Amino acid sequence: MAEIPIPFQNRIMASKRDHADETPTPPGADPMVGDLGGRIKKFRAGRKWSLESLANASGVSRSMLSQIERNQANPTLAVTMRIARAFNMMLADLVEAPAASSAVQVIRGADRAQVYRSDNDCQIRTLSPLPLEKDVEFYQVQLRPGGALRSAAHFEGTREFLVVEKGRVRVESDTDSEVLEKGDSATYRADVPHAIVNTGKGEALIFLVDIYR
Repeated sequence: MAEIPIPFQNRIMASKRDHADETPTPPGADPMVGDLGGRIKKFRAGRKWSLESLANASGVSRSMLSQIERNQANPTLAVTMRIARAFNMMLADLVEAPAASSAVQVIRGADRAQVYRSDNDCQIRTLSPLPLEKDVEFYQVQLRPGGALRSAAHFEGTREFLVVEKGRVRVESDTDSEVLEKGDSATYRADVPHAIVNTGKGEALIFLVDIYR
């Protein structure tokens, strides 16, 4: 069974430091756009995070982050994406210098960077406006027949709101459960173990909102 994506604010507890893809390119070999190290340091300072805090949130080692911020190393794409996700940002927002732009933030349907996971059970796509200091996270979830999303309890007070666009699912929250069909919606506690299970014969399409208190 697949698991519900760990909310950004819970990833500090869930991240595992895997340094296998941290090996940087030498400085100047293939630099990211502009002063990437300076922007990372600026975003970190804006959140009042230490290097250790960012390391925990991103799964990138503290020493590697220090080298990147001092422009002594160019991070790999995988490492840069980890850092962007820790800041709740799209990759382009992190690596490109800010410029005058529309006040309307758009997430394009073809943007594969927004696909959080895709496997035999489900595909999860992040729809949240970025970058935000999030109290709310918004997902599109596609569940294959027989697929399920299961999650441990989130922070105390967290609730989830769900609407079924297609298919038939069972929503579980602790010991309670309800079956939902197209057009049905539900809200339930997410600070207890919870799950969404596709009980239909075809694919289920769900829109899911996490709200933190």
